[in-house]
Amino acid sequence: MSTDFQSIPLIDISPLVEKWDDSNMTQDDGVMEVVRQLDKACREAGFFYVVIFLTGHGISISLVKEVRKLAHKFFSLPYEQKLNIKMTAATGYRGYQRVGENVTKGIPDMHEAIDCYRELEQGMYAALGDPLAGGNQWPVDPPSFKEVMEEYISLCTALSRKIMRGIALALGASLNELEGERAGDPFWVLRIIGYPGVSSIDGLHGPNNDVGCGAHTDYGLLTLVNQDDDITALQVRNLSGEWISAVPIPGTFVCNISDMLKILSNGIYESTLHRVVNSSPKYRVCVAYFYEPNFDAAIEPLDICTNDAGGTKKYEPAVFGKHLVSKVLTNFVM
Repeated sequence: MSTDFQSIPLIDISPLVEKWDDSNMTQDDGVMEVVRQLDKACREAGFFYVVIFLTGHGISISLVKEVRKLAHKFFSLPYEQKLNIKMTAATGYRGYQRVGENVTKGIPDMHEAIDCYRELEQGMYAALGDPLAGGNQWPVDPPSFKEVMEEYISLCTALSRKIMRGIALALGASLNELEGERAGDPFWVLRIIGYPGVSSIDGLHGPNNDVGCGAHTDYGLLTLVNQDDDITALQVRNLSGEWISAVPIPGTFVCNISDMLKILSNGIYESTLHRVVNSSPKYRVCVAYFYEPNFDAAIEPLDICTNDAGGTKKYEPAVFGKHLVSKVLTNFVM
């Protein structure tokens, strides 16, 4: 459940990261303090910052900055060159989207992006995964783009698993409750997003409005947001409908919980509405990594969470891959 939060909490998760695979981690005071803070943040805001440089989790500040630097270089290329990896249905909805090609609730978004997914073979999940089947389209310029992004994805996957263990404990569940058939083989999505500044849209390659990405919730379990340090654009809606800015804090990721975790927690944790409004004249980059359940996982409220609601399940089961594909097909207009 969301509240009238006025700021987004910052959590140093290093005790959790250091002890994440220790079977006795619940006896560690530092770990349980992180768990308490995660629970409070997920209940009250659905958003929190995690400190990067204090955790020792393997994602260096230099890599985080390099990822954004490469994104800026790609988006600065001529439009025609970016179209070499153009997204279509035939590419499994992977590749480059021009400004205005992604829509939220029927309204074109003022951003361009590269969409990447964990790679799927045709028929891997029967017909369920076929719309997203294929390999990712990586640009050849900048030259190191593919290698850096794949390293980054691997490290974000590992970090997300550790955070999710803390969230499982916060719900009162076992350490690995959100693994196994639920997320033991996690799907992932990476969106490399560019938001033009307010004065830089030429009107030729997309519509012009002031919303970089309309209000939405994310689809899976957990999102790690790597945003430019000098532009405030991400906004989170509290219970009263106020938009609270997720002001960039260098050396952190912005994290938020998503639709599948809302179901698993039986509504104890809400996936919070958020949007992006870049009112700066400067071009803004955001690289969003989405940690998801197993593609074919049937997600339903955990028993421990339904017990807290007198045995009532507030949400029907949802197959993650079906949920994701429906959102992709709704949000993309060719």
